[in-house]
Amino acid sequence: MEAALPKGGDRLAAYSLFAAVLSGAGLPIYIYAPKYYADTYGVSLAALAAVLFALRLFDVVQDPVLGWISERLGALRKLAVAAGAAVLALSMVGLFGVAPPIAPLWWFGLTITGLFTAFSFLTINFYAQGVSKAGSISGGHTRVAAWRETGALLGVCVAAVTPTLLDGLVAAPFAAFAAGFAGVTIIAAFLMAPEWSGRVEHDPTPVGIILKDTTARRLLLLALVNATPLAVSSTLFLFYVEIRLGAPGWEGPLLVLFFLAAAASAPVWARLATAWGEKRALLLAMIMAIASFGCVMFLGQGDVWIFAVICIASGATIGADLTLLPALFSRRMAVISPNGGQGFGLWSLVSKFTLAFAAAILLPVLEAQGFNTGAEDNPQIALTTLTVLYALVPCALKLVAIGLLLATPLKEE
Repeated sequence: MEAALPKGGDRLAAYSLFAAVLSGAGLPIYIYAPKYYADTYGVSLAALAAVLFALRLFDVVQDPVLGWISERLGALRKLAVAAGAAVLALSMVGLFGVAPPIAPLWWFGLTITGLFTAFSFLTINFYAQGVSKAGSISGGHTRVAAWRETGALLGVCVAAVTPTLLDGLVAAPFAAFAAGFAGVTIIAAFLMAPEWSGRVEHDPTPVGIILKDTTARRLLLLALVNATPLAVSSTLFLFYVEIRLGAPGWEGPLLVLFFLAAAASAPVWARLATAWGEKRALLLAMIMAIASFGCVMFLGQGDVWIFAVICIASGATIGADLTLLPALFSRRMAVISPNGGQGFGLWSLVSKFTLAFAAAILLPVLEAQGFNTGAEDNPQIALTTLTVLYALVPCALKLVAIGLLLATPLKEE
C-alpha cells in the first residue's frame, strides 16, 4: 500500500475536485441549513429535525435502489451523472438562494430531498468508480482514498467557512455560496466526465450477498457507530461556539481549523497505516478522539483558544476515519462486489443516517430543555445539556466503536 499522496495524477486530481464538491454538499449542509432556516424563517428545530429524519427513512429504500441502478447504467452512466450534478447544483441554489415560494418548512424538505438524492446518487457512482480505478493504478485503494478523501476534507473546509467569510461582504452570503457551489459543481462534473467509461465488467451483486459477508457487515456497522460522533459534533457545533463558548463570529475559523487538521492528517494516517496496519492506526485515532472530546466538558465562556486546540486534535482524528475506513470497505467490495454500486449504496445510507439520527435526537432534546437559538440568555440546564451532548455522547460512541473494531478481523495490505 502506498502511504503518501503521489506526485503524479492518473487523473486523480479530478477525483479530488469531485470529492470536494460532494463533501461540500454533505456535512456543511447539516451544519448550516437547520440554523439558517431557524434564524431566517423561524422554523422550529424540532420540525427541521423531523424532516431530516423522515428523509433518512426514505434513504433506507432510496440508497440501495440507487446502488442497484448504478450497477446497471452501462453506457448511460456519463449522462446520468451529468443529470445528477445538475440536480445537485439546482437544489443547493433552491435551498439557500431562493426565498421559499411555499411554507419554509416544506421548501426546506423539497430542496434538501433533491440535494441529498443527487448527493447519494453521485456518491455511490463515484465510490464505485474508485474501486475500478484502484485496480488500474499503482498504490491501489489507499492511494485513491488518499486523493479522494483529502479533496473531500478540503472541500468541507471551503464549504464550512465560505458563508462566514461572505457575511458582511455581500448582502446574501448563503445565496452567494450556493451560486458559487453550482459553478464549481459544473466544472468538477466536466473534469470527471472522462472517467465514466460505462463498462460493466462483472455481474451486479445482490445487496443480500454484501450483507451476508461478515467483514462487509461489520465494516458497515463500524462506520455507522464511528461516524456518529462527527455527526453529533457537526449538528451542535454552531450552537456550542456561539452560545456555550460565547464566541459568535468564531464559528467559521474554528470549523476551518477542524477540517484543515483532518485534511492535513490524512497522509499521516496513511503512513501510520503502512507502518502499523490500519486497525492500529484507527485505534489510535479513536483514543485521541475520546481524549479531545472529553476535554470539552471542562470549558466555559471565553475558552475559545483552548477549544481551538481541541478542534485541531479532534479534526486530526477525523482524517483517519475518512481515509482508512473507506479504503478498507473499497478493498472488501473489490472482492465481493467489484462493480461497487450496491455496496456503496449501503455505505452512503450509513454515512447520511448518522447525521440525520443526530439531528433528530439532539435538536428536540435541546429544545425540550428550553434552548433557543435567538435568545441572549438560555437556561443553565439547556447549556449543560448542550455541553454533555457535544462532549460525552461522542466519547461513549467512540468507546463502542473501539469494541467493534477490535472484534472485526481485517485483511490489511
